[in-house]
Amino acid sequence: MHQVSFAFDTGAATHRGCVRDHNEDSFLARPASGLWLVADGMGGHKAGDFASHAIAESAQWTGFPTSAMDLKNRFIDRLVIAHEDIRQQSAKLDGATVGATVVALLAFDQHFACIWSGDSRIYLMRGDGFQQMTTDHTEAMELLREGAITQEEAENWPRKNVITRAIGVSEVPMTDENYGVLQVGDVFLLCSDGLTGHVSDDEIAEILQEYEAQEACDRLIELTLSRGAKDNVTALVVRCLPSEPISDADAPTNPGYGRPIAMHDWKAED
Repeated sequence: MHQVSFAFDTGAATHRGCVRDHNEDSFLARPASGLWLVADGMGGHKAGDFASHAIAESAQWTGFPTSAMDLKNRFIDRLVIAHEDIRQQSAKLDGATVGATVVALLAFDQHFACIWSGDSRIYLMRGDGFQQMTTDHTEAMELLREGAITQEEAENWPRKNVITRAIGVSEVPMTDENYGVLQVGDVFLLCSDGLTGHVSDDEIAEILQEYEAQEACDRLIELTLSRGAKDNVTALVVRCLPSEPISDADAPTNPGYGRPIAMHDWKAED
């Protein structure tokens, strides 16, 4: 049992969608460790599903941190292990593309960190405010940030789903990070792009505002499926509640794989 400053109501759901014949998404919920993640694999059988599962499988051994920096270091260490496992799988497949996007939410005491690679996303709803905490690692977003294309052009870019980062595809894992301070009532959504390809930010915000964690996940998946769900889709919702002890028994199971898969100072400690 790991005592944290907040209790977390966690819900999660995943589906292969209406077109794909298998699910390459995976997720992990470890409230007692202050860790949640969603991974979206790419490369098909023996590739994408392997990659996303490798990330969730490795991260579940993050353990119980003693500080914010310890949590971040533990998670990054597990991500590096998964990265190497994925690269070894690629070598076994004669250099075939094997990789996965990942978004992870870390929480220790009253602070949180978002760590990501690729185009899966983390959103935060706080009161009436709703914002994306991650930036997509895609060709379209890079061109937009460089001023080469407009927002409208980015939304209709023919290669907008081409990602520029993923775990397992580069020499070392390439991630970005965002930090903040938790408040009671905060609601986080971690999701694969199979959700955001069909559901708008306004619709997501409305569902998060109205429903508890698991019901929100179920409704997001149902709405995506009703619109054709061209890709695998995963939603994981974390609600921050007043402090109480949390155990792993509260974590959801992973329908896609049969198991579930803050900051004092996130900088290096002296």
